[in-house]
Amino acid sequence: MAADDTADRDPRPAPGPVRRGWGFLGALQGAPALAGAPGGVETPEESAHAGAGARTGRPAGLVLRGRAAGAAVRRPPSARRGGGRSGAPRRSRGGGPRRFYERMRRAWDRPLTAYYLILGSGLLITVLGLVMVYSASMIYALQLSLPATYFFRKQFLAVVLGTGLLLLASRMPIKLNRALSYPLLVGTVFLMVLVQIPGIGRAVNGNQNWIYLGGPFQLQPSEFGKLALILWGADLLARKQDKRLLTQWKHLLVPFVPVALMLLGLIMLGGDMGTAIILTAILFGLLWLAGAPTRLFAGVLAVAGLIGFALIKTSENRLSRFSCVGAIDLGPDGECWQAVHGIYALASGGWFGSGLGASVEKWGQLPEPHTDFIFAITGEELGLAGTLSVLALFAALGYAGIRVAGRTEDPFVRYAAGGVTTWITVQAVINIGAVLGLLPIAGVPLPLFSYGGSALLPTMFAIGLLIAFAREDPAAKAALAMRRPGVRWKTMRRRVKKRPSGER
Repeated sequence: MAADDTADRDPRPAPGPVRRGWGFLGALQGAPALAGAPGGVETPEESAHAGAGARTGRPAGLVLRGRAAGAAVRRPPSARRGGGRSGAPRRSRGGGPRRFYERMRRAWDRPLTAYYLILGSGLLITVLGLVMVYSASMIYALQLSLPATYFFRKQFLAVVLGTGLLLLASRMPIKLNRALSYPLLVGTVFLMVLVQIPGIGRAVNGNQNWIYLGGPFQLQPSEFGKLALILWGADLLARKQDKRLLTQWKHLLVPFVPVALMLLGLIMLGGDMGTAIILTAILFGLLWLAGAPTRLFAGVLAVAGLIGFALIKTSENRLSRFSCVGAIDLGPDGECWQAVHGIYALASGGWFGSGLGASVEKWGQLPEPHTDFIFAITGEELGLAGTLSVLALFAALGYAGIRVAGRTEDPFVRYAAGGVTTWITVQAVINIGAVLGLLPIAGVPLPLFSYGGSALLPTMFAIGLLIAFAREDPAAKAALAMRRPGVRWKTMRRRVKKRPSGER
């Protein structure tokens, strides 16, 4: 009976299930809560919101919007931690692999990255090379009735002298480097001429490119010719760029290319094809950095290729080296003995090697185990992990050199850094490619790693040049200045003075 009375007093139909979503969307659009819409019934709570809007003079939609924002802020912790309906934890945007990647990217872009890469990779390659020279040359020294540490002591002396040259080059101003480039070139040419004089020059392994200095010491002037060509060529091209003469092909080629051809001729008189290839790579690298046109670049490359083909075709020794590329057989006369045993050494190393000093191939099977094929002994004793570590160090050194050459505004620094990077990278690729059987054996040592003081001294001086060039970057200068103890202490004191008195 009470129900019938209620129906008589309220003729409206009984409300259906409340659809608050429609009313909320309508409120967000600044309209009433869908009055008159099918099934859209205003609840007492919404009526209160609407009344609050009327009292404050604001539309109901603004009131509901503020209430909704406040409700979102006051969510319980479980709801804030949950993700979606399942409540699974949501990964934060700043954590995990993305945060690690951002940290590594910021560290990689720091001003001192190139400086530390050059210094660290150069020293690590040299130290690891010392260890491997001792391990690889021990048996060979005993076969010659010499002390087991004979070659190691000579290499250690060369490293000490090279470290002095590295420190000297890293502190030399750029103007002094440019001034010394001409005396270095003249002195190198003079020594390379002396090599061809009978009685002064000495032939080693069929190549007459050594000068006897007395006792156990010899000098190979062609190794210093690489450094001389880089410094002299960088100074020449930089001066011509300052005068805007490099746009003319005559100034681009003369006298740079004739002098490089003179050095190549003196090297080829001694029969050293490997050093000639490295010098040619330096020549092309400097021309490319100077912006040589494609036609000119291709023309010089074609001429060099024809000369190289003629030199290879007329020598049976060089032809046999090309025939041993990828060989797995010793050959009828054993002409591929060195290449095949280098592959044997790498194959027997496995993942982590047989152990330091436990090589089998160095017991008379592999010729030149401590010079040209020291990378094969490294693979046998340290395994794939050791060889990949050496490759990573050379890659880091090459990247740092390219970065120094690309970020500088000094044309001399750009040419010199690019030339040194080309020299070390190409020589490492040729040596490692020959050991892997991918390239013919060129007879070039692995930079900073193989035995030989004549190759080590100019290379360490070149590493010192890269360090000096990396320090000359303005951002690197500022970063190094901030690392001085006195400067940092003064900076911290200034920061403390600037703080408000109430801040701790």
